[in-house]
Amino acid sequence: MAATDTRTAIESVVRMESARLIAGLARFTGDVGLAEELAQDAVVAALEQWPDSGVPRNAGAWLMTVAKRRAVDTFRRNDVLQRKYGELGRAADEALTVDFDRAFAEEIDDDLLRLVFVSCHPVLSTAARVSLTLRLLGGLTAAEIARAFLTGEATIAARITRAKKALAAAQVPFEVPPPAERGQRLSSVLEVVYLIFNEGYSATAGDDWMRPALCDDALRLARVLAGLMPAEPEVHGLVALLEIQASRTAARTGPAGEPVLLLDQNRARWDRLLINRGLTALARAEELGGANGPYALQAAIAACHGRAARAEDTDWVRIVELYTALADLTRSPVVELNRAVAVSMAYGPQNALELVDAVVEHGSLANYHLLPSVRGDLLAKLGRTDEARAEFERAAALTRNVRERELSLGRAAELGER
Repeated sequence: MAATDTRTAIESVVRMESARLIAGLARFTGDVGLAEELAQDAVVAALEQWPDSGVPRNAGAWLMTVAKRRAVDTFRRNDVLQRKYGELGRAADEALTVDFDRAFAEEIDDDLLRLVFVSCHPVLSTAARVSLTLRLLGGLTAAEIARAFLTGEATIAARITRAKKALAAAQVPFEVPPPAERGQRLSSVLEVVYLIFNEGYSATAGDDWMRPALCDDALRLARVLAGLMPAEPEVHGLVALLEIQASRTAARTGPAGEPVLLLDQNRARWDRLLINRGLTALARAEELGGANGPYALQAAIAACHGRAARAEDTDWVRIVELYTALADLTRSPVVELNRAVAVSMAYGPQNALELVDAVVEHGSLANYHLLPSVRGDLLAKLGRTDEARAEFERAAALTRNVRERELSLGRAAELGER
């Protein structure tokens, strides 16, 4: 195998096995930061040995075995856990002689689940949870995370380092939380995955409207969660939502990268496989009694669009009902704004404008660019052109995304030409 092919194979293995490797090492050592260092040491060993010996049949197990041996060496050098040294040494020696497939398969799911809850622990800020989750579970480098969120690499690296230190200082146990805490902690986990996807689906800032790689990472994490927690309806609800939303990726931008709004998209470009996967996940969430969970409700809304072959076939009345249930559940002004859009399609722009004006009076979305964008659209439909143009210009001024700004300014210009 050529050196470049070997390196490509190693990079592929690392990306696929990284989360499981770190999870297993974190259980073995009780320290997430040390686990990541040991995993990196194992990768260095692979880079040194695999070009000559070839990539092992079970590369993940090979990496785990090497990393565990390095862990024992670390304990010896640091004079740490002397009472366990003999036990750890014997365990590492045994790991080198047992069947790789069997050794690496043991407790992988449990370890991954523990790592999910640790990386999204409430002791960390939301930004830290997102960065650490992408690093440990997504396998992204600090540079990749920085590019995705348009942040400096040093900032991301420092954030990840602080997060690992915070976990160590708080002595966060490497375990799935007890049942009494699990609901709250699961909400945090799902929120992190959801935030990662949303940043990829509609980028907050920068030159691109979408960052599909982030969507892919979030969807992969959601699928892993569903496999680890098959009895949790909201996990399936989140998977359903992301699958269906991701199905539109190819249709959301034009040839030059310009945004294409939902009603203008070529639905033949929607990925029917992803839609069907999403509908299956939604059905599973409903079977588990989670039809009224926040992610399942959003997935049900996305499903209404996914089932409509043409924009005019969309069941807007049903979407209004779903948004009403979601608004009652979340009390979110953003949800109320989205409900107004559905009301406009189902019952006309005047009814919707009253809802949007109530959101304006609430004041919490004063700097949210989609508020004047939606209001401008409704005013344009009502023939209030000058007011609509001003709203689109305001929307352009509020957004930090270049494509979103161009879209709003273009809509304002169209109104000026009439």
